[in-house]
Amino acid sequence: MRIAEISSPEVRQTQPPDTITDLLSKLETLTAETERHSPESPLPDSITTNIRHVLSQLTPLAPFQNSVKLQIWKLSYRLWNACIDLSNFVRTSSCKVPEEHAKLRQVAADILFIAVDVTGVPSPYFKCASFFYKTGTIWHELCMYDLASNCFEKATDLTSKVDIMNVSDREERRLLLDLHIARSKTAWEVSDRNLAINLLNRSKRVLFGVADSYMALANQYMCFGKLVLSKSEACSANDAVKLMSEALELCEKGLRSVKKVDETLGLKELRLKTLRFMAASHLQRDEFDSVLKCVRVLRDGEKGEDHPSSSVLAMKAWLGLGRHGEAEKELKSMVVNKGIPEGVWVSAMESYLQAVGCSGVETAMGLFLGLLGRCHISAAAAFRVVQRVVADCLNGEGPRARAKVVAEFVSNDKVVALFSGEVAAKERSGMHALLWNCAADHFRSKDYEVSAELFEKSLLYVPHDIENRSLRAKGFRVLCLCHLALTHLDRAQEYIDEAAKLEPNIACVFLKFKICLQNNDHNGAITQVQAMPACIDFTPDFLSLSAHEAIACRALSVAVDSLSRLLTFFSMAKPMPTTEVIVFRTLITILIQQPQNEKEVLKYMKQAHSRFSDLGPERFFGSGEVGRRERNWFALNLWNIGLKSGQENNYDLCGELFRTCAEYYGVSIDGQMEGNNPMVCKSLILAVSAMLAGEKLSTNPLSDNEVKQAIDLLERAEKILMSGSMKTSIDDDQTTTIEPHFYFIYTLSAYDLYTRTNDTESKQLLLIKNYANSKHCNTNHLLQIGQNASEGPWPNTEVATFCFNTCISLLLSSASPDYQTVALILRKLITITGAHKCNAAADDDGNDDDGVYGMYKKAYRIMVGLKAGEYPVEEGKWLAITAWNRAALPVRLGQTVEAKKWMDMGLELAGRVPGMDTYKSCMEDFVSGVEKKVGS
Repeated sequence: MRIAEISSPEVRQTQPPDTITDLLSKLETLTAETERHSPESPLPDSITTNIRHVLSQLTPLAPFQNSVKLQIWKLSYRLWNACIDLSNFVRTSSCKVPEEHAKLRQVAADILFIAVDVTGVPSPYFKCASFFYKTGTIWHELCMYDLASNCFEKATDLTSKVDIMNVSDREERRLLLDLHIARSKTAWEVSDRNLAINLLNRSKRVLFGVADSYMALANQYMCFGKLVLSKSEACSANDAVKLMSEALELCEKGLRSVKKVDETLGLKELRLKTLRFMAASHLQRDEFDSVLKCVRVLRDGEKGEDHPSSSVLAMKAWLGLGRHGEAEKELKSMVVNKGIPEGVWVSAMESYLQAVGCSGVETAMGLFLGLLGRCHISAAAAFRVVQRVVADCLNGEGPRARAKVVAEFVSNDKVVALFSGEVAAKERSGMHALLWNCAADHFRSKDYEVSAELFEKSLLYVPHDIENRSLRAKGFRVLCLCHLALTHLDRAQEYIDEAAKLEPNIACVFLKFKICLQNNDHNGAITQVQAMPACIDFTPDFLSLSAHEAIACRALSVAVDSLSRLLTFFSMAKPMPTTEVIVFRTLITILIQQPQNEKEVLKYMKQAHSRFSDLGPERFFGSGEVGRRERNWFALNLWNIGLKSGQENNYDLCGELFRTCAEYYGVSIDGQMEGNNPMVCKSLILAVSAMLAGEKLSTNPLSDNEVKQAIDLLERAEKILMSGSMKTSIDDDQTTTIEPHFYFIYTLSAYDLYTRTNDTESKQLLLIKNYANSKHCNTNHLLQIGQNASEGPWPNTEVATFCFNTCISLLLSSASPDYQTVALILRKLITITGAHKCNAAADDDGNDDDGVYGMYKKAYRIMVGLKAGEYPVEEGKWLAITAWNRAALPVRLGQTVEAKKWMDMGLELAGRVPGMDTYKSCMEDFVSGVEKKVGS
């Protein structure tokens, strides 16, 4: 509420109201102010507000005198013209009419409305209605549809006061039509479609047979139909057809009503346009026959000048009916028609390709090339066509055939020329990417032939400049890959050489490496491996990859070289593709597969030993169970190769292998040996055994250092044998984790080595007695030790005698003695004792002779009680004959008693041996003769 309104009644009564003259004066002042306002500055809100305020005061004073009405009309027209000037300036500056201008027009129309029934002005109602119509049009442009609708409705009310039949003015008649159409458009915008259509139907009453009116109403029907058609719905297509039919009917009526030829031209053009949109509506509803009917009518009306859309509509209709031959004819006719825009033609070709599929690709490409020869086609159009073909190539049938056609098309000189120059740089890049991606898809599908062709064609769209050197090199590298897959090695070499010229890098070296592998050029492959670290972009991953490639090609020497070079990078603290232990394991596995590689295996085993000694076992092998498995793998392979080398009599290598094997088995992971002590012990024993075997084979005695080294190894083995980790001592009867024969090898090797040191005999005898008293003692092993002690360069009679006597004791104590072995041992004992008698000075009391006699006596006692033949006959004969022959020397020397002792022994033994009866008779006769001679 204003201050004046809250003042006292007395004050209000003292203020007389403004007269009409005052209000008109104020209105004129405001109008003049509006006329003076510069159009370059925004219109202030106060002008419209003030005019609206004066209007609100003037309205209650109606009705006015006619002179006042005329004055109001003049002011309204002045205000309206000022609005026109302001709007014209705004439109010339390409700006949207501001809302304030619309408000000012609205005020001008409202001012005119209060004096509409003026006398002396022709058609005042239509003039006022035109103000509201034009103001409503501006509100409509500003999307303020409620205000626009109010204006249109006021204008309609004003025109309704005049009988339509009495309207003769052309502009007034057109205003009636424009009002209905404007109201219809506003109703459509607020989604009141029924009212919009109803208003258009009402408009048919105010056409007055004018061509422009028919065209305006038909055009509005068609516009609504186009809007409905754009929604791509089935029900919308039905509504669109109805609206197009109304537009077509109006065109037909207009042509019948209008007689002037120049006025019918626009109607005929609109009719054809409507028919085209009707055909599009039918096409959207898949009513292909109706489309063709519309096209026939269109072509009859076009009189040989075929509109671009007619061929497109006809082609799509024929495609919908499945008549591809007719569709192809329509497409070919479009090539001949020079008036068809490029975009329409390309769109038609896309539709054709999408419907026809692989069978139409060649046709479409041929037509496009024909079009190139006739007129200028942009690179963008060519790109769209190829993009469609490639899309169908990837998703449809026959991709290989389509790819071939695409390759031929894009390699055409005319097509390539389209993409030359800076103008087509974007399309050229797009074409290259399109061909590259299509080729990549074929490559992934392992269709390397098509892939190579497409990759090669994509290079046609890469400029030969410095900026694109890398891209061209990339293309050459991928072409090399394709021809590698196709085993076209010469072409692959050509491409990679070109790539190396443009951009030398690790990828080029690696691809050359692959070519060498496929050519079985292992030396060349090794050369490429050697060149890899010199590349700027080298990473150790390429050496790992090279090793895998070489293994896949069974080029094991190349794989070994790659892996050995890879090992050199682990000490540089660089990021590596895998762990060092895996590289060693892979390398050794490869070497094991090839013969005569034992020395190389030992070399890398020692290298690995050096690495884990520096890094620590856990960092090299890994911790926990994984680390233990890795350690055991290395140790077990050393063990197996050592056994193989020993079987091949390569004892020097065998000893080194077992010695290294012991080092591996002796590695502690997480502080645990996990029972590997037995394997350490075995490896040490076999290492020393191999050293001694090598000495015998080469006949070169071990040096003092080697002997000392071997003894040290055996002492380590002895500590393990004696340790608690073995769960038993040497003399225990409990089960041990070491097989008995290893204890025998240890004893035999130690005996051999002790012969080369001081205080030999005492150490040897103690060693043998310990073995003989252990549960591991075996008569065969003990017999072998005895034989070694009795023979060789350093014989030990005491040890040999102990061994043989212990063997006899063990054999005789068994349930079923082996008398053959017993006989052999007895012969050995007799031989040793006899040899000792000959080599050493005999005692005066004949102890040595008694020792030999004791052996014969022992043999006799063994033979007593045995069945005939149970004791070896030949050995028995040998005993009897050698005992008899031992009497020969005493007989010559006249030692009758000594001679009689041996002859009696020979007779007793001969009596226990089958088949010696003749010998025994001769012996008895000789004894009798000797006795007689002695008695005489």
